[in-house]
Amino acid sequence: MSVLEMKVPSPGESISEVEIATWLVSDGDYVEKDQAIAEVDSDKATLELPAEAKGIITLKAAEGDVVKVGQVVCLIDTSAERPAGLSTPKIETVVEQPKVEENKQVTAPNPDPIKKDVSYASGTPSPAAAKIMAENNVGAAQVPASGRDGRITKSDVLNALAAGFDANSVQGWGGSRDQSREKMSMLRRKIAERLVSVKNETAMLTTFNEVDMKPIMDIRAKYKDAFAKHHEVNLGFMSFFTKAVTEALNLYPAVNGQIDGNEVVFHNYADIGIAVSSPKGLMVPVIRNAEQMSLAEIEREIKRLAVKARDGKITPDDMTGGTFTITNGGVFGSMLSTPIINPPQSAILGMHNVVERPVAINGKVEIRPIMYVALSYDHRIIDGKESVSFLVKVKEMLENPEKMLFGAKDPVAVLLGL
Repeated sequence: MSVLEMKVPSPGESISEVEIATWLVSDGDYVEKDQAIAEVDSDKATLELPAEAKGIITLKAAEGDVVKVGQVVCLIDTSAERPAGLSTPKIETVVEQPKVEENKQVTAPNPDPIKKDVSYASGTPSPAAAKIMAENNVGAAQVPASGRDGRITKSDVLNALAAGFDANSVQGWGGSRDQSREKMSMLRRKIAERLVSVKNETAMLTTFNEVDMKPIMDIRAKYKDAFAKHHEVNLGFMSFFTKAVTEALNLYPAVNGQIDGNEVVFHNYADIGIAVSSPKGLMVPVIRNAEQMSLAEIEREIKRLAVKARDGKITPDDMTGGTFTITNGGVFGSMLSTPIINPPQSAILGMHNVVERPVAINGKVEIRPIMYVALSYDHRIIDGKESVSFLVKVKEMLENPEKMLFGAKDPVAVLLGL
């Protein structure tokens, strides 16, 4: 009998312990090499634990147990034969989903939908789907999901609304006087700990401004099709904000710095954290050297990291070492907020929803698409003048995108890489 001891690998630097979130196999199951056998939570991400060999598995830790890095969590009898009639599990591969046309005709949902395996994403709506569901008082149980891993997509909600609901099924949320308790994951506990420490250990202030989004929206309307065709990625607001932020950070380096003991560390690069929503909560993957990227490169990297976060494939390395963070509460309908700094960074920019508002333009009142923006900063390292000037510079670049370039004959076309 040959037994392999499986130990917890190190998920990343400074992580000494993890929590067994879910066992994907049962005690005594036959597993294949590289088959995912467990999901483990660290204080930065949720990771899959693959089997190091094939054989019969014996579990040595229970779900919810906190185990040290290097601790044995299971044994695999590598001399065991595969039980008769047991098929080899399929190894999942990531397949890009076909694009859904915005003007695609809405059809009734398939009355006999294909049954999908339950996963962490099952029944979870995308941000766009969640917004429509909230506006129409639709529950997740009322919408057949067709997205990857059982996720509810925008088209799923539209299809369900078009097909209609049973009058008896549209009711209140059916609350009771019962209570339930659920243990916080290690990731959520760490987030809570960090948020409280930021409020207690920094001199955090927030300054606000507003941005007229018409110039950027005009650019998107004019160039979005050519941009998508040329770069094979959609043109969104986030790339413009990231580009404007990197240019402003170059002018105000303290906003890109951090405190280390009695010293201030300045960075000659901009690693921008982009807050994205995932089934496990808010994640902040980092775009490395964003100051050197074009808009298309930024959009590709945001898409790559967002897909990894959505699919639970994000790693601690993807979220380590950022120098500044951008968070977009506007996708959820937020008008204004005061974002909390992501330590050890010294500042964070909050984006919000775009709303048509009356504004004075050259002495006349016009209706313009306006976004409120907020910069939270650590007053220990960033003075009020620097914080306000930084946000004003971001505003100027967004309202005059050609200012992101210097000396370009056709600045907009060059900015878009066309």
